[in-house]
Amino acid sequence: MKKHSGMRPHDIVILLKISTKGEQSWLMKDLAMELYISASEVSESINRSMLAGLLAEDKKKLMRLALIEFLKYGIRYVYPQKPGAIVRGIPTALSYLPLNKYIISDVTFVWPYAEGNIKGQCIEPLHPSVPKACIRDNKLHELLALVDALRVGKIREQNIAIEELERRI
Repeated sequence: MKKHSGMRPHDIVILLKISTKGEQSWLMKDLAMELYISASEVSESINRSMLAGLLAEDKKKLMRLALIEFLKYGIRYVYPQKPGAIVRGIPTALSYLPLNKYIISDVTFVWPYAEGNIKGQCIEPLHPSVPKACIRDNKLHELLALVDALRVGKIREQNIAIEELERRI
């Protein structure tokens, strides 16, 4: 059996992208193009996720309950985030759908992105390509914003984010 050397942040991005596909078939090269991540990184990520039990042995079927459990109990510890300086970018966490419908906040959180049109506190994305990929995929944007709410939000915000993730994944 191949050795598992630990998950990487972009593994979560790739798994969430797979979840947006639903029952639609997908190829690794398509994931690589849509996420602006190299094909070799996607391939290695798929292998790590399969070994971790987040993808089935066929490397195609997402283990949804395992992913939700990891996000619920592990993401804020494995990939913690503290909001940073005010930067230009695109909204995330509480500042983007669906959480901005439930939670009114004076604070705006953004992923840094030169082409962004909002200023807010910087949240480093799980992979540098996330803002660019999310501009083209609203479902992915919503999922990653919910994950960021788990990373930076308070208990109430985290609970709402988990409920939304359970509905969407």
